Amino acid sequence: MKNTFLRSLARAALLGLTTLGWSAAAFAQVSLSVTVAPPVLPVYAQPMAPGPGYIWTPGYWAWGITGYYWVPGTWVIPPAVGVLWTPGYWGWRNGFYAWNAGYWGPRVGFYGGINYGFGYVGVGYAGGYWNNGAFYYNRAVNNVNVTNIHTTYNTVVTNTTVNRVSYNGGTGGVRAEPTAVERGAMNEHHVEPTELQLQHEHSAAGNRALLASVNHGQPAIAATPQAGAFDHPGVVAARGNPAHKVTTASGNTSIAHGTDMPKQVKAQPQKSESQSHPQGHPQGAAAAAHPQGQHNSGEPHVEEHRHKEG
Repeated sequence: MKNTFLRSLARAALLGLTTLGWSAAAFAQVSLSVTVAPPVLPVYAQPMAPGPGYIWTPGYWAWGITGYYWVPGTWVIPPAVGVLWTPGYWGWRNGFYAWNAGYWGPRVGFYGGINYGFGYVGVGYAGGYWNNGAFYYNRAVNNVNVTNIHTTYNTVVTNTTVNRVSYNGGTGGVRAEPTAVERGAMNEHHVEPTELQLQHEHSAAGNRALLASVNHGQPAIAATPQAGAFDHPGVVAARGNPAHKVTTASGNTSIAHGTDMPKQVKAQPQKSESQSHPQGHPQGAAAAAHPQGQHNSGEPHVEEHRHKEG
């Protein structure tokens, strides 16, 4: 069993090394699946937006050779005007927690029903919208300076208490299925993460302080004002005392700490972009395929899934 685990980690290490040379277009074609659920989402404040045109991309737990590590939330310039970010998410599938990579597209697709906060409340996006080439920010969920950013509005939606669960399905996971709008968005052409986003994740992978096994679910760098700016004075740390919960495929669960759960906003079901804010949108690479696999052991395990698109 020990050899199996070591082989699994070796494959994860090989994947991490090879992705350093991949282009953004290849990013969504590779997914990972492991038998250990990711920790709960840390509680943190959002850094102030650097300026107009940036869109918030929430933090998430990624998997590396030494286990889960935190990829800080950050502000990103999108690859084109008119596109929105659909966050990646971990989902339970055939005995594995499989990673579904995020992407840019004209509408926000399904991201597991995970409440990442700051407008990503499980369904759609309540943080802003495009209008005539400019992005309008909802001040109710975004930290923006109205002196520098003039395209803002303030819409408060229903408050709801959330538990910070970071995965869909499986033991203790979020129970959510794609809505009709999300299914439609999933089938649209997508634009893959930008090179800066990829570099941001690779930098996080090399930072030992971001390992869940080191920070126990409370990373010192929970969010950054720009991608890769880990040393920026605007970097924020996790706050409160969120639980560091690990659930294996066998259903065994351990909790190391208590929780400090804030209230978050919840959006209404997303409208079609053509119904709310008509806008032309660029077309990009096809959506990522989702991995499937089987594994009977309760020990940590990782698999690489590569899909060649026609």
